[in-house]
Amino acid sequence: MGEQPIFSTRAHVFQIDPNTKKNWVPTSKHAVTVSYFYDSTRNVYRIISLDGSKAIINSTITPNMTFTKTSQKFGQWADSRANTVYGLGFSSEHHLSKFAEKFQEFKEAARLAKEKSQEKMELTSTPSQESAGGDLQSPLTPESINGTDDERTPDVTQNSESRAEPTQNALPFSHSSAISKHWEAELATLKGNNAKLTAALLESTANVKQWKQQLAAYQEEAERLHKRVTELECVSSQANAVHTHKTELNQTIQELEETLKVKEEEIERLKQEIDNARELQEQRDSLTQKLQLLLRVKSSMLKCAKCVFKCIILMLNSSLEPGLWMIMCQQQEVMEISSAEEVKKKAEKSISSEIRKMCKTWEIVKSFV
Repeated sequence: MGEQPIFSTRAHVFQIDPNTKKNWVPTSKHAVTVSYFYDSTRNVYRIISLDGSKAIINSTITPNMTFTKTSQKFGQWADSRANTVYGLGFSSEHHLSKFAEKFQEFKEAARLAKEKSQEKMELTSTPSQESAGGDLQSPLTPESINGTDDERTPDVTQNSESRAEPTQNALPFSHSSAISKHWEAELATLKGNNAKLTAALLESTANVKQWKQQLAAYQEEAERLHKRVTELECVSSQANAVHTHKTELNQTIQELEETLKVKEEEIERLKQEIDNARELQEQRDSLTQKLQLLLRVKSSMLKCAKCVFKCIILMLNSSLEPGLWMIMCQQQEVMEISSAEEVKKKAEKSISSEIRKMCKTWEIVKSFV
């Protein structure tokens, strides 16, 4: 049947740096297929991974190997035959656990196959040990064991001539025949195994060609999918950019609407302030008019007070009673008096006129107040 894949997964492949023995060196640019293969002819399990046409992992599983999980997505194992340490980085913890389970399973199968092979070797070696026990009675040279029947015949003749006892030579001859048959059987078995291995090799070569064709097809498909993913990422990035721009525009519109509301409120407030200012201006104008009127009244009253004060001073100077002046004003008599009397008369007229003005002014003030 040849070597067939029994389990496959995808992972990033690493190898330990041969110089430092500490750092990991990536052997694949991207995730590649890592497969378990089983060779039914040789009863061997292998881990194989190809990057293009290059084999980056070719590790035969032995019972002494151990797969170690160093993190949630990374595992490693040491291959003493390849003198290196392989590391695999998986996309998830589930893939790592599945690979580790298969490793343990095939490792156990390799151990059982090795034990069966040892038991088979022990069974095949048993006739040789019995032949060796017969040789103790009659020692044989390597030539007698590995030679042909023609070469063994003279030896038997010489022994018969030297000893001249046919019954004693019969036992060693029977042992040598058994040994010869045993090795002939072994040789036939080896030839059969060799034929099987040759057929398996031819089948493996055919399978390798088929795998290369499949790998080329897989690579083309991977390239196509990679291009498709790149295109989708570009479209997605453009859609994200449009969505982001749309979101920014919506935010800007909301900010402008809020600013417009604030401005409208400010305009209403300013209108109210303008109306209040107009009312205050009207009140100011009205108060200004009233103040001017009061100032005129005040000035008139001051003038009247001055006239009254002057008249009082004249009255005091003339030593006349105020009642006499009033009588003279009411009667309005014209009489001939001296210069002093004329002065008094003029003063009385002036006072009367000022009093009348004061009364009129007071009436006007009362009407405004």
